Amino acid sequence: MKKDRKKALRRLWTEAEMTYGYLAALLAGILFFLWFAGPVFAGILNIGNVTGMVVSLLLAGYGWFHGRVHAFVSALWQGKGGKVLLAAFFLAAAAVFVTAAAETAGMIRAAANRPPENTTAVVLGCSVKGERPSTVLWERINAAYRYLSENPEAVCVLSGGQGIGEDISEAECMYRYLTKKGIDGDRLLLEDASTTTEENLRFSMELLKEHGIEGDITIVTSEFHEYRANETAERLGIKSYSTPSHTFFLYLPTYYVRELYGILYYRMRGM
Repeated sequence: MKKDRKKALRRLWTEAEMTYGYLAALLAGILFFLWFAGPVFAGILNIGNVTGMVVSLLLAGYGWFHGRVHAFVSALWQGKGGKVLLAAFFLAAAAVFVTAAAETAGMIRAAANRPPENTTAVVLGCSVKGERPSTVLWERINAAYRYLSENPEAVCVLSGGQGIGEDISEAECMYRYLTKKGIDGDRLLLEDASTTTEENLRFSMELLKEHGIEGDITIVTSEFHEYRANETAERLGIKSYSTPSHTFFLYLPTYYVRELYGILYYRMRGM
């Protein structure tokens, strides 16, 4: 009787654990969906939050329909073709996980690579709404302000051209706000022709050379972007460090996932 009682208790405990696990998957899926969907209300819709919302829905769907999912997987496993399909799926999922983990480690490592004092700074632009900086660009402006305030001998290149929907260049927008915050305009050089990260860095180095400024640089950009920016600098033969800005928590998952795609794209192109 005692053994039967113990077995029954263990079975009930296991069932309770499984039930809580499925409930946790459902709630996590809903919360992550809302987190990724939040930026949509601010007009931000890209591959990052689309991917996040899809994965979140799948997680929530598994939590809600776990019985049907298990039955479907069990049925697939009975056939040879089903085994091959499931094995391919899990291998692909493992490859995605390993790739994302490796890229994430690179992002963390790059963001922590801080510069020596008074290293020349290059601020990478981001979108401008008319004449006002977007949230991400404002974060980079603030990071540049802190760095220039703490390193009074450093000069700085503000890099970014003028795109669709922008009434002024990203460089001009950064210049206006930094000078309003008290940074001497003589310390700021404007590079307003670039449209990509590579052009940001290449054109900025050409501008520094024209002004007789040589040496290493520190790249001021979002923390998630420092890895790809520094790798691009290395490919161009530039010794660089990182001065990262901090992304608003509501937007961070969206831009983080989008950057995972960006790094993979650069890798596939051999860049």
